[in-house]
Amino acid sequence: MKSIISALIFLMLSAATTNPQGFDVKAKGVQTFSFKDDKGRNQATFTSKTPFDEVDGLTTEISGTASFNVSDVKNTLQGEISFPTASLQTGITMRDRDMKAPKWLDAERYPTISFKIVKVTNVQKLAPNKLKVDVLGDFSLHGVTKEIPVEATMTYLDASSATAAREPGDLLGVTANFHITLSKYNVQNMILGTRVSNNISIGVNIVGTNKF
Repeated sequence: MKSIISALIFLMLSAATTNPQGFDVKAKGVQTFSFKDDKGRNQATFTSKTPFDEVDGLTTEISGTASFNVSDVKNTLQGEISFPTASLQTGITMRDRDMKAPKWLDAERYPTISFKIVKVTNVQKLAPNKLKVDVLGDFSLHGVTKEIPVEATMTYLDASSATAAREPGDLLGVTANFHITLSKYNVQNMILGTRVSNNISIGVNIVGTNKF
């Protein structure tokens, strides 16, 4: 009986000292990370699939920040990332030109695509330094802003000789996946839905540093 009580007490103490909504890392308090990377290693990708064509594209010109209290990510996470509309590439020059033209994304009139966190709705701890987060955020494209859900994974890496090969300071890796519907952003074209999908899959794979 004593052993059972002791085990229960141990479990209760363990639950009290672990933080399911934050990271268990060396850093304390609020940390801010910058995702600007002049070496072009951070990426946002997109995919359009129709019965006729599949188009994959990307940009490496990402900027933005994220900040949070390491012990309470759910209630403190804030952030925004963006990139120039003109930086999107698909590997075909003519297609890239058409994509940025007035009939499509109109890069000259709407030069920036962005995502800004509005609210964290759920946090799941995958490891002491790794969280899965569900967020609602404002996605802005073609002059229109819509609130969308995004699933992301955040990995916090304490500064070490290994991380220094990438950037100085602590690092934050973020991967995310979500979908948008082009017609909801007033993108209209006669081939939308046939040669270009109305539903676009977007992926983000970025690393930021708190020494910038």
